This record gives sequence, C-alpha cells and structure tokens, in this order.
Amino acid sequence: MESIKNHLINGLHRKPILADVFYKADGKAKPIVIFSHGFKGFKDWGHFNLVGKAFAEAGMVFVKFNFSHNGTTVENPLEFGDLEAFGNNNYIIELDDLKLVMDWILGYEPLHDQTDPEQLFLIGHSRGGGISVLKAAEDARVKKLCTWAAVSDILNRNKQRTIETWKKNGVIHARNGRTQQDMPLYLQFYETQLKHKERLNILKAARQLGIPFLIIHGTNDEAVSSKDATDLRLAAAHSELVMIDGANHTFETRHPYTDSTLTGNAELVVNRTISFFKS
Repeated sequence: MESIKNHLINGLHRKPILADVFYKADGKAKPIVIFSHGFKGFKDWGHFNLVGKAFAEAGMVFVKFNFSHNGTTVENPLEFGDLEAFGNNNYIIELDDLKLVMDWILGYEPLHDQTDPEQLFLIGHSRGGGISVLKAAEDARVKKLCTWAAVSDILNRNKQRTIETWKKNGVIHARNGRTQQDMPLYLQFYETQLKHKERLNILKAARQLGIPFLIIHGTNDEAVSSKDATDLRLAAAHSELVMIDGANHTFETRHPYTDSTLTGNAELVVNRTISFFKS
C-alpha cells in the first residue's frame, strides 16, 4: 500500500488545505473516497489513518484532509495552533475546501492511472457529514454518499441565548475538553449561516439527492441526536439508515488512538461503509 502525506492544496480563503491519500499502486482505476472531518476535528485524529488504510486495502483511493480553517497549521497539523483561523471558519469555506479537494484528486496526474473519476464517493463525520450532504446535492460528480453521526440541521443548532451572546460580544467560545482550549467562534459564523440559509439547508439538500446514501449513527451519540439520522433518512429517497446500538459520537474511538487495528464499533462502521461503496 502507498500513501501521500500532507500534500499542500492552495485554498480559496488565504489558508492552505493539507491532504493525505492511501491507495494500492496496482495500476487499476479505483473508486475515490473523500473523507471530511467534523467540528474540532482534523485528518489525523484518532483512528483516521487506520480508516484510510482499510479503504485502500479494500481497493479504493482514500483521501482525507484538513479543512483550511480548522485551527491546525501546516507546520503542526496535529494541534490547534491557529485559533484565529478557527474563529473565522464557516460552512461556505468548508464547502469550497471540499470542492477544491475533489478538483485536486480528480486532476492529480501522478494518480491518474489509479483513480476512476466516475466513482467519486464522499464520507463525512458529524459536521463534515452535513457538509458532505450539501456538496453531494450540488455536485453531480458525487456518485455515492455516507455519513457518520452527521448533523441534519445548521441554524436550529444555535440556541437563542448563544445568539444573543454572539451579537453582544461578537464571539462565543467552544471548550475543547481534550486540549483545554477555549476556541473562538466569531459572529461571522452565525451571519454566514443566515446569509446562505437556503444553500446550507441540509434536509433540503438531502431531498434533492438522487444517489445512494448510507446514514450511520449511534444510539448513544452524546453530541448529535439520533433524530438527525432519522430526519436525514426521511428526507433522502435513496437512503438507508444503520443505527448502531450503544455507539457514541465517535464510535468508541478517541485521540490519541493507541490500538494498532480497528476494533468494535469503529471496525463495524468502516466495514459497513466499504460494503456499501462496493455494492
């Protein structure tokens, strides 16, 4: 198995995108899978390298990347060293980033003989799942979609008290329990949601999907309600819902992930997704 690590892609919003690729160098055209991480996430979080290797072993080209404004840096993609970028992130930037990654992998000459551009699939975890639904609905190049613990709504996740604080102070902070950082979210994040509320309507996008869509969610998700999964299932005509009994938001994985193999619900999610993409 081959890999490309920390490939630099120029972003549209003054910040670069770092991408990794896992694949078998067998000269065969293979499906492309692009994975989008979630809020306070990054491409090397937890078990994501093992996830990439699993998809590559299953005969796919797996791409994972850091959103340009996720708060990590090119110099240190494992830590949140750019909280100013984090605070200025928004869903439109992330949609632009995902399109750039799609454009890049489809046009990347060194992998031209390894990829099948007619089999471009998306996976997204949590907020990255919502972004993936939106992008799949607006880009006909996407042929299959899978979400892991995805959000089904954006605007209604903002509580009125939070909105009032945003408007008063211009910023709110999200506590990162792992790093003990108070991570800023500037008012532009909310204002961007309002300005683009039609484009950012995830359930509307799900209703427009004409491609196979696998929705995976845990019954004990502490961050995103399992109702989000059922709402996506009801909205998307060509969707299938897999509820994993007892699974939490990250399917019992954490960062750092010290196991050398995928186990338990994490392995179940990956295997189920691979089967869906290969069917």
